[in-house]
Amino acid sequence: MSDTEEKIKNKKNGSKSKEKVKIFTKKKKQNQPELAIIKKLQSKYDTIDPKSISKFGDFPLSAKTLKGLRECGYHKPTEIQKETIGLALQGKDILGAAQTGSGKTLAFLIPVLEKLFVKQWTKLDGVGALVITPTRELAYQIFETLRKMGEHHDFSAGLIIGGKDLKFERNRMDQCNIIICTPGRLLQHMDENPLFDCVNMQVLVLDEADRCLDMGFEQTMNAIIANLPPKRQTLLFSATQTKSVKDLARLSLKDPSYVSVHEYSEFSTPKELSQSYVICNLHDKIAILWSFIKNHPKKKIMIFFSSCKQVKYVYEIFCKLRPGISLMALYGTLHQLRRMEIYENFCQKQSAVLFATDLASRGLDFPEVHWVVQADCPEDSATYIHRVGRTARYHRGGESLLMLLPSEIKMVEKLEERKIPIEKIEINPVKLNNPVRKMEAFLAKDPSLKEAAQRAFVSYAKAVFLMKDKEVFNVQSLDTDSFSKSLGLAFPPRIRFLQRMNAKMEQKNMNKEINISSGSKKYFSIESDEEYQEDKVQGKNESEDSGVSEEDISQTKSKSNFKVDSSDESDNDDILKVKRKDHDIELPTEKEMADLDLGRNKGKKPVTKAAAAKKILKKKIVANKKIVFNEEGEAVKGNKEKKSELAIEYEHEDEGGIDLEKAKIVLREEDKFDKQLFKDKVKAKHKEEKRKLKEKKRKDKEEAEEEKDDFGESDSENDPDLSWLPDPDKFYGEKTEEEIENLRNDFEGQHMKKERVDDEECEEVDTVGRKEKKGKKRKPKEKIDNLETVLKKKKKHKIDQISSSLDVNEAEELALMLLKNK
Repeated sequence: MSDTEEKIKNKKNGSKSKEKVKIFTKKKKQNQPELAIIKKLQSKYDTIDPKSISKFGDFPLSAKTLKGLRECGYHKPTEIQKETIGLALQGKDILGAAQTGSGKTLAFLIPVLEKLFVKQWTKLDGVGALVITPTRELAYQIFETLRKMGEHHDFSAGLIIGGKDLKFERNRMDQCNIIICTPGRLLQHMDENPLFDCVNMQVLVLDEADRCLDMGFEQTMNAIIANLPPKRQTLLFSATQTKSVKDLARLSLKDPSYVSVHEYSEFSTPKELSQSYVICNLHDKIAILWSFIKNHPKKKIMIFFSSCKQVKYVYEIFCKLRPGISLMALYGTLHQLRRMEIYENFCQKQSAVLFATDLASRGLDFPEVHWVVQADCPEDSATYIHRVGRTARYHRGGESLLMLLPSEIKMVEKLEERKIPIEKIEINPVKLNNPVRKMEAFLAKDPSLKEAAQRAFVSYAKAVFLMKDKEVFNVQSLDTDSFSKSLGLAFPPRIRFLQRMNAKMEQKNMNKEINISSGSKKYFSIESDEEYQEDKVQGKNESEDSGVSEEDISQTKSKSNFKVDSSDESDNDDILKVKRKDHDIELPTEKEMADLDLGRNKGKKPVTKAAAAKKILKKKIVANKKIVFNEEGEAVKGNKEKKSELAIEYEHEDEGGIDLEKAKIVLREEDKFDKQLFKDKVKAKHKEEKRKLKEKKRKDKEEAEEEKDDFGESDSENDPDLSWLPDPDKFYGEKTEEEIENLRNDFEGQHMKKERVDDEECEEVDTVGRKEKKGKKRKPKEKIDNLETVLKKKKKHKIDQISSSLDVNEAEELALMLLKNK
């Protein structure tokens, strides 16, 4: 019977026997106070020797940091980590330069965590460290590394990059101790977010510092640095570190320590990286890429292009061609969430092809990339180093291929100057598989794909044109016709900026020819052979500097009106003596010169989408803004006052969002007041219209009364003006009294006869029974004493009738009498 069975039996029997059981427990170590640990670590900072360090435990690091490093699989520090961690713990500013894939991220994250740990940083202290990177993907990668290795620390970290929810970031900025960000979004928070405060910041880190400080981020970085406290520790890291005095002065570095572990090494790139280049034509690039992908179906490949539109088109057309391997595309115009998804998917793939721009060339750690293919020539040797650095990381092998045009062969010399070993290889044209026929068929079916090909064509030409190094990049040497056919296009698209550039070049050449023709006297004012040779050499040098050939100068000379007299026998010694006519060369006027400018005669530039968007932004249009106008057409400032108590109560509520049911009730209550207000406005309008109508009727009545004729007034205003008549006495002499008396009698007789005729007509009208004629009643006959009284009582038409019945002499006498009476 075993001991256990015996114990059970004794329990059943109710035995009172008891056994003593010993329990062994580990004694808990008494935790030392945190302040004592911090002082102990700080005392070891000055004794750090990089040469004696073989593992992270040799550094005076906190237990939380060491535990996080072990869990992430980091045991031995790299060269850059050995050299920089000790200096950073001592509080020195650092310029760290090392090859790609050498572990620069941990070289600045470990000092950041230790710095805040020693300071006993808490959430209430705000931002303690700031890490700035040029790309969003690199910021995301650093944030993930920090999250894993700093898991046991109590610090809070935030990822502040564009493309994410700004409101979510804004409300949590005051709670972050470590911020990993891109320059643009950080400056936006500095300008707009009142919760962001970096007064107590201790450490500033610039990863890929040369890119952060170049021309692209210059203004943004200047604004950020101006808002940072001057007393801080600054760490700069990059594979191609900047040594510009201007850049270092901007950051206010104090005695920085320059650490470059590979500065004196044989090569600037990792030794495990096999590098080669190939010379090919522009129209063969697509065929080479397609054949390369088809021949490496189980490899992880990155292919770099110059522009986003190239990446987009090549990715879309290759997806339709179906090469038998997973294809991805990473470029700047994608949505941020989509970019992060593509980045994570490519990291997890064992074999895939990633088409990318230089967005993916800096700092990103893609595990086990076998090939890096540069379909377009990099801008400079630094860009080349960062591109090929996506492979052969952490002492692993990798291969790279650079595709160069015949005009870009000088790039090889520049790479060799930077200690980059690269070998030339040849491609067997027999093994090339050109998919251009299939591409043409796809473009014919899909108009959107055709437009993508056209945009890719133009964007490549523009990328070459904008490159700084003109010794390598020459846009004029591109065979655009054959390149467009290789993309599947039947006709090459029009490149507007190239047309404008060619027009300007032609204008410059025309101006130079005109200047040469106007200043060509010196070539022909020759007195001897020596002077001619000196002038010829001088003209040749000037023509080389100005870009004008000697043939152009000779043609310009021949067009001028100079003549060489070869028949002159008087000076046989001076055979090259030139004689010319005395005349002035007519130069074009300013107006003609202006007309030569081809660009001015063209119409306005077409408005692009970007220009239209900028124009709309300048108008400062606010969404959901309502403007109310009064009857005079003026905008009413301020919001409408709420009338109902329910609406006033709803407006002062602090709850977020909109309660639709409550809003409907509020609208109904306000609608009652609005209806009554509308009725009052309609009544007031009708009342005003009635008042205006009455006023108009009153004015019309007054005007009608003023226009009535007043028959009692004298009609002197209607009397004829006879002042213009000449004096008849001057021509015919004065009339005698007898002649005047005879004229008077004749006139009275005619007048009496006329009145009798009028009386007879009135009697005939009365007999028929008609109404009497309207107008003045017939007055009783009065005896006319003289001609003057008759003329005063008769109107103008009566005078005209009398004057028409008189002869010339009588009319003159009548005029004379009128003048005297007047």
